Amino acid sequence: MDGRDLVRSVQAVGTAQGRRALRSAWRRRRTDARELPPRGPERARVPGVVTGVEPRPGGGVVRFARSELLVRVAVGGAVFWGWDGAEPTPSYALDECPGPDPRAVLEPDKDGGWRVVSERVTVVVSRHGAVEILTPGGVRIRKELPPRWWEPIAGGGARWVQRAEVPADARFFGLGGRAAGPRLRDGSYRLWNTDPRGGFGPGDDPLYITMPVQVVVADAGTHLSFYDNSWDGRVVIAEGEEGAGSGHDRPGSSEVRMSGGPLRCWVVVGTPARVLHGWTALTGRPALPPSWALGPQHARWGFGSAQEVRRVVAGYRERGLPLSALHLDIDHYDRHQVFTVDRERFPDLPGLAEELREDGVRLVSIVDPAVKAEPGNAVYDSGLAAEAFVGDPRGGPVRGVVWPGECVYPDFTAPRARAWWGGLYEERLTQGFSGVWHDMNEPASFAPFGDPTLPRSARHDLDGRGGDHREAHNVYGLTMARAGYEGLRRLRPDERPFLFSRSGWAGMQRYGGTWSGDVSTGWPGLRASLSLVMGLGLCGVPYSGPDVGGFDGSPSPELYLRWLQLASYLPLLRTHSALWAGRREPWEFGPGTLEHARAALAVRERLQPYFVTLAQLSRLTGAPYVRPVWWGSPGDRALRDCEDAFLLGDALLVAPVLERGADRRAVRLPRGRWYDTATGTAHEGPAQVLLDAPLSRIPVLARAGSVIPVRGDDGGTELEVWAPAAGRTGGGVVVRDAGDGWEEPEVERWTTALDEGRVVVQRLVEEGAVEPGCPVRVRGLQR
Repeated sequence: MDGRDLVRSVQAVGTAQGRRALRSAWRRRRTDARELPPRGPERARVPGVVTGVEPRPGGGVVRFARSELLVRVAVGGAVFWGWDGAEPTPSYALDECPGPDPRAVLEPDKDGGWRVVSERVTVVVSRHGAVEILTPGGVRIRKELPPRWWEPIAGGGARWVQRAEVPADARFFGLGGRAAGPRLRDGSYRLWNTDPRGGFGPGDDPLYITMPVQVVVADAGTHLSFYDNSWDGRVVIAEGEEGAGSGHDRPGSSEVRMSGGPLRCWVVVGTPARVLHGWTALTGRPALPPSWALGPQHARWGFGSAQEVRRVVAGYRERGLPLSALHLDIDHYDRHQVFTVDRERFPDLPGLAEELREDGVRLVSIVDPAVKAEPGNAVYDSGLAAEAFVGDPRGGPVRGVVWPGECVYPDFTAPRARAWWGGLYEERLTQGFSGVWHDMNEPASFAPFGDPTLPRSARHDLDGRGGDHREAHNVYGLTMARAGYEGLRRLRPDERPFLFSRSGWAGMQRYGGTWSGDVSTGWPGLRASLSLVMGLGLCGVPYSGPDVGGFDGSPSPELYLRWLQLASYLPLLRTHSALWAGRREPWEFGPGTLEHARAALAVRERLQPYFVTLAQLSRLTGAPYVRPVWWGSPGDRALRDCEDAFLLGDALLVAPVLERGADRRAVRLPRGRWYDTATGTAHEGPAQVLLDAPLSRIPVLARAGSVIPVRGDDGGTELEVWAPAAGRTGGGVVVRDAGDGWEEPEVERWTTALDEGRVVVQRLVEEGAVEPGCPVRVRGLQR
């Protein structure tokens, strides 16, 4: 964001707020200068040579002249290593730390090194401290070169750099939410959750969610690496180059630089599906949203009154448009103060919520972490009594400036603060809200210059370890999500919480999802929306979506429609816009756009059972709803470079229109037969095909043999089956909606086959196979 964006944001709440922000920024700078003196002269260090080993279950400790390395292969095949005594725990990312694989043993290797051999992976440690990850067949997929530390001579924590090499053909993905992805090209990527303070596009980095998580895809295999360190850092990526003829390959490289904290890493190896399964086994299975959260949702900063909310909902209903939830932004608060209501504009919010719920629409509330620092404010007073706020180095609560004015911030790294904050959600439930979205939780503090967050010297509990904001910053949004999720579970134990958060870190999927944040209105913003969803899914966060139409401007009817068509196939389908931006209701763009929008929303409603299935499978396996087209064929190099299409589950390939004026587009197909769902035309992959993309729809293809649960005309679930190719079989998984509680649903497995020109559909059960007990519609059968 440039200075004009900040001026506009400050002017939105008055010039007095601007003066507060200026004072806060100077205070932050002075505090950090006083409490965090320069590092001074430093001494560089490398591990040196091997001096001895200590075998342990799953691996052991390799000692070097100037360091030591713990190497462990865990049950399930994940590999951990940590330098200088770093252990897997404590960690904000891990849900449960797996035990060591008892079959993996540390043994001597050639040239004075050591190795750990397991069923799925071999780890080789060289005599100078390089760590190699090999497939069971001995193919190298990653090599970590010996690290280097810089330690202040006067004492204090070390900063470090770790460089890794990967195969020359490898492609990098991940690192959290990156607008320029999903493939990460050569460049430098910062690891510091940041509010861009205005609309962003593909060229803006970093954004709200950064993670030291890389997914690397190469001919040799797929792997995920995670440097478990929440400090400020930077990743420099350089793709490799294969040598022509007899020339040597130049490997790809990833260099991680951290300003402090432990040097420890996890690596998960396998197919993309196995990698995400292993990753979410480590960091937690994704929270399951209630089924209504898989339907169309509408939000706006600036509804302004209960009357306007009723008008918008009535507009959807009068035009026969589906709507499952409506979101209230900060303008429904009393003077922007969290856990309050403006009684003049919303005199009976519980009554409004009940009225909407009877019409099938839930209310969702924004929740910001900043608490107005004003005696008499009940949240502020109770937080002080609970000693729940982030501390100033001199003992008082640290202060920043956000929408309510001068504010204090809960320290969500403290168990007492999480318990206190979680209890405050009772007020939101009493007001009739069915879910929450966390905003401004990087955490953000208005600033005309410098980093728009808390002082780096601010003190945090860090679950009893103690530390400062340099370590706590990136996990602030994650721990806030934990506080909210656990509070909602305590308050409504029979209902699955619905929570999504603008900021977070590795493991945030345990508590809910996220959204794009303030993506700019424009065609670049549309492209960035897809990049964010795909990249976050590969980092284990499957539930996300953009602000349809962008946050900060007035989209053209064409742009709005193409955005809505894309979002109709994403997990979170939500329109949203700023106070000063154009409207986002479909009827505001003219009758033609309204009819095309109606068709897109009808498709989403029809696919509701499929989204329910994908949500359940994501919880069970970690697989994202939205997957890169190389998901099932990571060895296909052309697919690895495809960034403008995606798989929705295993069955559908979606090719959104991302360019103005386009009415046709090229689509790269994975291997197998694919049917155009609009025309029924069959296409054989791998290939690139040119498909029509009229304004009324985007190209969507179905995999031959797939079984897709859809909503029938009577509102019940029916199966849409796409005919398998001759000589081949197919199938699918169906998980039916079991309500919004915690009941464990049954996973149905289906098979399809072509028998003398007839498609046979059967459900697999313990006794064998049975005929379907629900309506089946066969499509794509060639006559």
